[in-house]
Amino acid sequence: MGNQHTVTTILAIRHGETEWNRIGKQQGHLDSGLSPLGIEQARRTAARLSGESCDIIYCSNLGRAIQTAEIIADRLKLDLLCDSGLNERNLGILQGLTLEEFSRTNPAEHELFTSGDPDYRIPGGESIRQRHDRTIRTIRGITGAHNNKTIVLVMHGGNLDSLFRHVLGIPLDRRRNFFLINAALNTFTVEADAWKLASWGDVSHLRGIGALDDF
Repeated sequence: MGNQHTVTTILAIRHGETEWNRIGKQQGHLDSGLSPLGIEQARRTAARLSGESCDIIYCSNLGRAIQTAEIIADRLKLDLLCDSGLNERNLGILQGLTLEEFSRTNPAEHELFTSGDPDYRIPGGESIRQRHDRTIRTIRGITGAHNNKTIVLVMHGGNLDSLFRHVLGIPLDRRRNFFLINAALNTFTVEADAWKLASWGDVSHLRGIGALDDF
């Protein structure tokens, strides 16, 4: 028999909106609970995924991702596994501040942080490249462990940025020109280590609940 390639599907989702998202506070490895809108986004996403043949759900071990993933896992009646490799970038001394506050308290570090340099490591935290390498290594491990399955990944904007760049070959130092929308559905496939983007930023299940005027 010839080689038969199987297709693994990734349904990648950013957590629902948090209270800190609403006011622009940078979270990193700190946490903020989902806002009422974020909870409704998670419920809508769960309802949307109930029409898919999902096999397993992974999430980061940060509270906002867990809260979102638990709503989805409960609706789909699936096991939920947490993996710290899916955590957002550790933002060190920026965590808990808005960028405006950071620019006042740490102007030099703010300039470096906003420069887009993927190798700049914020004091007490990670660089973009460190987050990227960790994210892709983790997702490769998950897809390898669940070959030919449909995997839901509930994670963060930074992780989605990394996955999108990895699949499309976009350099880390290129400014982002794509949206990272809370609770949007982003679909990827993996076949014989060929990664493909199937859909990005699908918000059809979120229409009518606000915060989507720009999309």
